[in-house]
Amino acid sequence: MRFDESKIEEIKSRADIVELASEYLTLKKAGRNYLGLCPFHQEKTPSFTVNREKQIFYCFGCGEGGNVITLLMKIANKSFPEAIKYLAEKTGVLLPVRTFCGDGREKESLREELLHSNARAAQYFARQLSSFAGKATRDYLQKRAVTEETVRQFRLGYAPDTWRSLADDLEGGGLSLKMAEQAGLVIAGKDGGFYDRFRGRLIFPIENVFGEIVAFGGRIIGEGEPKYLNSPESPVYSKGKNLYGLNKAKEAIRRKGFCLIVEGYFDVISLWNVGVCNVVATLGTALTRDHLELLRRYTQDVVALFDPDPAGRRALDRSLELFLGANMRARALLLPDGCDPDDFVKKHSPEKLEELIALAPAVSDYYIDSVLGDGKTFEENRDLVKTAMEFVGKINNKIEKNLFIKRIAEKSGIDQALLKREIHRKSASVPSAAGVREASGGMAVNPLEFNLIRLMLEYPQKALLVDDEKVMDYFLDPALKELGTKIVQTYKLLGFVDVNVLLPLDEDKPLREHIYKISMEAPPTDDDMVERNFVDNIRRIRAKWYKEQKRRVQHQLRQAQESGNSDLIRELTFQKQNLMKEEHQYLNRS
Repeated sequence: MRFDESKIEEIKSRADIVELASEYLTLKKAGRNYLGLCPFHQEKTPSFTVNREKQIFYCFGCGEGGNVITLLMKIANKSFPEAIKYLAEKTGVLLPVRTFCGDGREKESLREELLHSNARAAQYFARQLSSFAGKATRDYLQKRAVTEETVRQFRLGYAPDTWRSLADDLEGGGLSLKMAEQAGLVIAGKDGGFYDRFRGRLIFPIENVFGEIVAFGGRIIGEGEPKYLNSPESPVYSKGKNLYGLNKAKEAIRRKGFCLIVEGYFDVISLWNVGVCNVVATLGTALTRDHLELLRRYTQDVVALFDPDPAGRRALDRSLELFLGANMRARALLLPDGCDPDDFVKKHSPEKLEELIALAPAVSDYYIDSVLGDGKTFEENRDLVKTAMEFVGKINNKIEKNLFIKRIAEKSGIDQALLKREIHRKSASVPSAAGVREASGGMAVNPLEFNLIRLMLEYPQKALLVDDEKVMDYFLDPALKELGTKIVQTYKLLGFVDVNVLLPLDEDKPLREHIYKISMEAPPTDDDMVERNFVDNIRRIRAKWYKEQKRRVQHQLRQAQESGNSDLIRELTFQKQNLMKEEHQYLNRS
């Protein structure tokens, strides 16, 4: 799809990048910028910076940067046309669209058609829940005290116990059943036809963080197996990268400051139903690193509220290493009396649950207590301590590792120094596969040239002075020279400089990183100081250029003298004298 450039610029001018970013991560105001944990790399200290005035973002940790369109593309994995259409709808810009053939359009339309199929299916399931056929499912929800408001919020539905009712509805709406098969809504039969995947089930639509329906879960009503049936993975859905309820919960997570992680759809529904809204669930899979990276956009504090059965305990044990690796402040809560969250809030109250959450131990304490608390014989205790030590050996953070060792020593009665030596010995013999790598793709920049570019972006009218002085001829850094030339040309052509105009989407990444990083720096505000900075920067840039040119000529002159090349010696001597004369004249003038 091609879009009118003027419409794209209108979208940029209407969109609020801070508002958009705040939908996916927690930002705090810091001067003229907003700061948050970067969604594109792991970090403990916020370095992801958003500037409302310039409508740009930049991460000082990993170098990712861009405008409101590129942010949406990166954070939501959307194509350029998808991002444009999403923002146009959000900002009220009407888009005349021209389509063209090619692989790009096919890829873009696939995602859109899958989402369209899912949206149509969700509407169908919702209608069926309200129909005569859905009465047993409505009764089931009523029995579980699920309110009509919760049904509406989560778009719950019902899949009739028939073979082709959804397939017929999709076909009736002009949708392709081949596409519905890719979405996981129907299954291809041996006769070449299709039949519904979900039959006789309560339906839970699964949304991504944008509220787009990407998949479905279905619970059997009455007898039958499997009890729960989920959509297969598709081009729009990966169960290891989506969390049930997150789109609904993200504001409550920000407000409460932490997130509850539970195991199933009904745990989320039941807690939401009684006003506990900062809750999400995994989707038929163990907790993954991608899940935690998704949650880190909204909070670093989580409470794992897993079922108290053996499967729930195993899930909690598996999650511990992930929590530590993701730098999350995690607590563990196994509810008393063998209750799952759904049972607990029915037997007790949301306030009682809040009390237990407040008392929940850190997952590290839970792990040590659960692992080291079960040994009855000497041999059992020895093996349990070994298990705990193996786990501690995987922890990279030295402070967390030392705290673990201290707790193991206290719990087991083994000397702390001895434990440290043993863990260190074992760790030294096994190369770590999880070492942290420094991002080495960054470019070293000339600070003088960098500062002048920053000033030109803040005070673009100074581009005329830079042009008059031909300052770009004296830049040594090719990327900054190209950028400075663009700023001068843009100002002379348009009379203003917009960072987003300077940065087409296909711009070289190092150059884009330079621009966004520069644009986030706070400039001087005093007019006299700005003038002094400009003049001083230009003078020092030229002085550095002369120094570099003289060094280069001197080096070549030495080589010519060693080789006895008299013609080259004369030419280089002349160049050196001219450089010195030109430098002297410039310095005396300034």
